[in-house]
Amino acid sequence: MPHKFNADRRDKIPKQKQRVTNWAEYNEGLRRRGDLTVWISEDAIGLWSAARRTTRGGQRRYSNLAIELCLTLGMVFKQPLRQTQGLMRSIARLLGAEIAVPEFSTLSGRRNGLIVETAPRENSRATIHLAVDSTGLKIFGEGEWLEEKHKTKGKRRSWRKLHLGLDLVSGEIVCCDLTKDDVGDPTALPDLLDQVDGPVDLFLADGAYDGEPTSELLATRFGSTIEVTIPPPKNAVLSPNAAQDPTVRDRHIAEIAARGRMGWQRASGYNQRSRAETLMSRWKTVIGPKLKARSFKNQKTEAKIGVRILNRMTELGRPNFERTA
Repeated sequence: MPHKFNADRRDKIPKQKQRVTNWAEYNEGLRRRGDLTVWISEDAIGLWSAARRTTRGGQRRYSNLAIELCLTLGMVFKQPLRQTQGLMRSIARLLGAEIAVPEFSTLSGRRNGLIVETAPRENSRATIHLAVDSTGLKIFGEGEWLEEKHKTKGKRRSWRKLHLGLDLVSGEIVCCDLTKDDVGDPTALPDLLDQVDGPVDLFLADGAYDGEPTSELLATRFGSTIEVTIPPPKNAVLSPNAAQDPTVRDRHIAEIAARGRMGWQRASGYNQRSRAETLMSRWKTVIGPKLKARSFKNQKTEAKIGVRILNRMTELGRPNFERTA
């Protein structure tokens, strides 16, 4: 939708007022996000050492679960790897656990290609209302310092594109992918859908996903009954067979012509896609607007751990809103 559709009269539109109806439970969930016992379990301590390998090569000292736990703590409490090592060492001392804590160099090396298992959904048969969006994350580079220090010509900033799929029913992130900045949203969509482990009844996305390839992909994966809501561009035209056999896109174009874009947005339920945009804002607030890792493989691992963190925070409690004005 146009970002400034009502910009000329936005100051005259009253802002909606809402209140949280489950404030006590949500407030406790916010407190528990800082509870170490939420992020460290007894099972993790018991599986700290790596399983004995049966093939040739050196024996690893720490399991993948131990490495993932340390990296998770570092991202939750926004600590570099050295400080993460010190944090985990103090936690082990307070718990009385006789475990060796990985060195920061071990954490850096082991996160390269670390397999982060996706937590299964509680009800794998429950239908998913999928909203997909993407955002850019900064990565390590020369940045403004080189330009200011040596008066060099400004270079194009390096960044990665984070693709997330949100289940509007459960509020959990059900698929995630990190790509380079030259990968378009429709190109990254097949890999995202491969991660979805349940039936999808509704698909919401912005105009970047508009096109026949996306519609055919969704129909192939989830059946022809899936409801697809993607806004066509303002210069979109009807298909040649729109009069006899209109497609979903044709119906959207006709409704926009009859109701206007804002009317179509309310009637089609496209307003729900704002929750995907809120998810991106939440990521940059809780996880951060940039990636700390420098290699692409490590950055993908960092993104997957970030998804696990946000989903865990959602499990602790989320607010229920009620409109008051």
